Amino acid sequence: MWVARMTVEFKDNTMTVKAEMVKQIQAFLEEAGGELKDAIQRNSRVDTGQTKGSYKYKVISETNSATVQVGSDYENAIWEEFGTGEYALNGDGRKGGWYYKSKKDGKVYHTYGKKPKRPMYKAYISLKSKLIKRLETIMKG
Repeated sequence: MWVARMTVEFKDNTMTVKAEMVKQIQAFLEEAGGELKDAIQRNSRVDTGQTKGSYKYKVISETNSATVQVGSDYENAIWEEFGTGEYALNGDGRKGGWYYKSKKDGKVYHTYGKKPKRPMYKAYISLKSKLIKRLETIMKG
């Protein structure tokens, strides 16, 4: 009677696999943040270019999570996204109009507000499925 003996060695690669996943996810978030920022800038209304140039992104990595934040700290970016006055997105803006002095030419103008351009929302909607597919591809690899 022939008896075969076999030794099985188990090697735990959990830490290596997790480290590679974190690396790939962070690279994806950098890519996604850059694509979203670029799309937002393409969707932005341009007068002086100050708002368009103010959009940035950053990847935030913590122990068990990572996120990418895309946005602007420039106040006009809020107005571009949601509108103002009678054109405010949720209809809750100031009614009746107002006067303001332009910083550009010093003249006084009357306005009923600014229509929302929605550059961030439009960028998100246009890239959502592409970014999901890209992440799926990365995670399968």
